[in-house]
Amino acid sequence: MPEAKQLKELLKTIQPPSDAAKAEAERQWAACAKPLGSLGLLEDTLTEMAALTGTAQFQLTPRAVLVLCADNGVVAQGVSQSGSEVTGIVARALAAGQSNVCRMAALAECHVLPVDMGIRDFAPQPGILSCRIGNGTQDMTEGSAMTYAQAEQAILTGIDLVRQQKEAGVHLLATGEMGIGNTTTATAVSCLLLGKSPQELTGRGAGLSDAGLVRKRLAIEKAIQVNQPDPGDPVDILSKVGGFDIAGLCGVFLGGALYRIPVLIDGAISAAAALCAVRLSPLASAAAFATHQSAEPTGKLLLRELGKHPLITAGMRLGEGTGAVAAMPLLDMAMAIYRGSTFADYGMQPYTPQGGC
Repeated sequence: MPEAKQLKELLKTIQPPSDAAKAEAERQWAACAKPLGSLGLLEDTLTEMAALTGTAQFQLTPRAVLVLCADNGVVAQGVSQSGSEVTGIVARALAAGQSNVCRMAALAECHVLPVDMGIRDFAPQPGILSCRIGNGTQDMTEGSAMTYAQAEQAILTGIDLVRQQKEAGVHLLATGEMGIGNTTTATAVSCLLLGKSPQELTGRGAGLSDAGLVRKRLAIEKAIQVNQPDPGDPVDILSKVGGFDIAGLCGVFLGGALYRIPVLIDGAISAAAALCAVRLSPLASAAAFATHQSAEPTGKLLLRELGKHPLITAGMRLGEGTGAVAAMPLLDMAMAIYRGSTFADYGMQPYTPQGGC
């Protein structure tokens, strides 16, 4: 894996999407036996994937969801109704194929890869890829969650995960996460990226009480006040108020752009990571695809800032990559039409643009 000092140089090698592949995909859609543009966002998504991959004949399989797992020291402030031990419990369930996303992924024919980015006091476990940056982050209300170097290392780890998946023949990635307290860190990151206050953006996460919501909001306010992150430096933001999982996911989106693999955004945590990636390299936007709009307060705002439109609006907020995996069958259906019958097969003239609405 490249050294952290090479991050900026690595980002300079990202290439823009292919205009030629995009135009070819648009021609292929126009030949499909249906009204022009009638699949809406599904049609747009596949066209943008063609541009990213550099070919109109791209594939959606094999595919995988990367579930980055890590613990967060801020849990000590009572920001979650669950303790840190739950992160490890769910990670083991992921490895055993028993977690929520595993059951959904089985239907979507998607491989689940749990990654230990820093689960607290977690021993090596079969079925979990160990990429530990540290033994959980520090309590961000008392100082930086991690060092700047650790944040860079986590980002590079995410980039390298994409390289490994590409070498394994994977054509589509989804982002997932598991870490008690990570809606708190993601909200803190989002406040700085969006220029909003914790009062505006803090949600209940996994079901906080009113008192818990107040503690969570105060913890975010204190962390920002204590650490004074630079809003113009995503790495500084991640190091001071982020988590190993979010930093790693940031790297996954950058890796998608670098290695030309589409990456599906899951919910608010994943979207915060995607925005960090885009702030580091605007070209990363071409690799990030919205799947659903999280019920968390930051969900809609982050997608709006990214300029992305969700395929699903179902009030989901489960995490683990479940929303991203839920969108895969929709993309499969769109692909079936994209590769399906043409007007020539029907023996009829194609639709032509008529102007107007």
